[in-house]
Amino acid sequence: MRTLSNAVERGKVHHAYLFVGSRGTGKTSMAKILAACLNCADGPTVSPCGHCESCVAIRNATSLDVIEMDAASNNSVDDIRDLREKVAYAPVSGRHKVYILDEAHMLSQQAWNAFLKTLEEPPPRTIFVLATTEAQKVLPTVVDRCHRFDFGRPSVEQVAKVLAKVVAEEQIDIDDGALALIARNATGSFRDALGTLEQLVTYAGDERIQATDVLAVLGVADAEQLFAAVDAIVARDPAEALRAAARLAESGRDPGQVLRDLEVHGRELLTVQVLEEVPPELRVTPERDRRLVEQANALAETDAVRVLDLVSSALEATANGAQARIQLELVLIKAAAPEVDPSVSALLSRIERLEAGATPRPRPAPSSVEPPGAAGSSPAPQPAAAPEPKPMVAPDLDAIAGAWPAVVESVKQGNAMLAALLADARPVAISERELRLAFPSGAAFLKRKAEQEDHRRVAADAFRTVTGRSLALRYELRDLDEPDESAEGGPTLSGEELVRRFMEEFDAEEIHDDEREAQ
Repeated sequence: MRTLSNAVERGKVHHAYLFVGSRGTGKTSMAKILAACLNCADGPTVSPCGHCESCVAIRNATSLDVIEMDAASNNSVDDIRDLREKVAYAPVSGRHKVYILDEAHMLSQQAWNAFLKTLEEPPPRTIFVLATTEAQKVLPTVVDRCHRFDFGRPSVEQVAKVLAKVVAEEQIDIDDGALALIARNATGSFRDALGTLEQLVTYAGDERIQATDVLAVLGVADAEQLFAAVDAIVARDPAEALRAAARLAESGRDPGQVLRDLEVHGRELLTVQVLEEVPPELRVTPERDRRLVEQANALAETDAVRVLDLVSSALEATANGAQARIQLELVLIKAAAPEVDPSVSALLSRIERLEAGATPRPRPAPSSVEPPGAAGSSPAPQPAAAPEPKPMVAPDLDAIAGAWPAVVESVKQGNAMLAALLADARPVAISERELRLAFPSGAAFLKRKAEQEDHRRVAADAFRTVTGRSLALRYELRDLDEPDESAEGGPTLSGEELVRRFMEEFDAEEIHDDEREAQ
């Protein structure tokens, strides 16, 4: 707060300030610090002594010159009129009277109108500090008359630093891992972090505060249980995933909260996968960080994203009345067994697993591993390294054929008629630049429709979405000797039957080339 410090030092303090920020970021505390700077016996100063009568009274909330109001419960016109009458009185013992109006956005329109005149022309040595979490709800005419300061959400490191200072001053016996957990679960709120620490001091009594105590007080899922649940996903073991869901649900925590904890854990795994390390804001203990890296390396990238998608859908379902435990079970079973999930993302997960079996994707070693030769010894001559294999996307025609139903399903979401056309096409050849698809010999009508430029583009986009590969789609007519089993197990229809079925389904009329020319 360099601007505020300079204002205090130079005697240029404004008569009205607007402090904006999310809950627990220190808006009200900063207002009290400003009051202490102005009214300290050694002041005005940017370093109030903290021991004089004024500083002690402000700290204990007993100062007659620092008036704190909660606008949520004092938002009527009568409350503001009462405030206007009191503003006229001079400070009792300090240099300035400081009015702190918390949750200022809760004032009614009439109350603001009554307050605006006082805010424009306050009595001498009177300062207003308006604190709010929703600045957009404060009247623009009020904002224009205030100096605005935005309070950003503190990082985990900043919260941990404040906690460590309090722990040292109060001589609280707490484990480092527990301190890190408090900081992380405070979600950027100094007040929440300090409140949790106070709870834990009472909870633990004379015992050392451990990470398990933090989990119990906060009601969040045990980290080990979350790791076990994701291990079942890595192992593709739906039975173990169901047992993990049961353990999480029976741990005494709210299943809805467990879903949110699983979402946080999935996000951490994805972050580690992308950054290839545990960033500082996610670090708790060396052992836990090592476990996070190992699990991130073992989990397929598509699975990490799919878990987050599944949890997001589950949370939406619970908000609409679905049972949280059932949604938790569905999330873990679908994640562990993509074959039971009909979504396109599940198909991508299955394709990635097939590719990983053929050409495993190398992951970088943890940064803590010392490279060969780092100790000073000259490394032994090594043969020239073979070029690193590129990740394979849709590696062969069989994989393309297996993915084609998902392409059709993706197209169906935006164009059901085109999807019906493409359902009768069959991948027959693939090259670096194009995929050839065959319709039965008698389905010239279907081929012509599929070759329309807008249809070809939609199909190519869907193919790229499902397989991750951009190929030009080419269509042909061909006698398909081998029977093509449909989803219901039936044989492929003849060309004439396909045309007839399509015409009946969409009430269409076939126009031959000679008829087109006549038109």
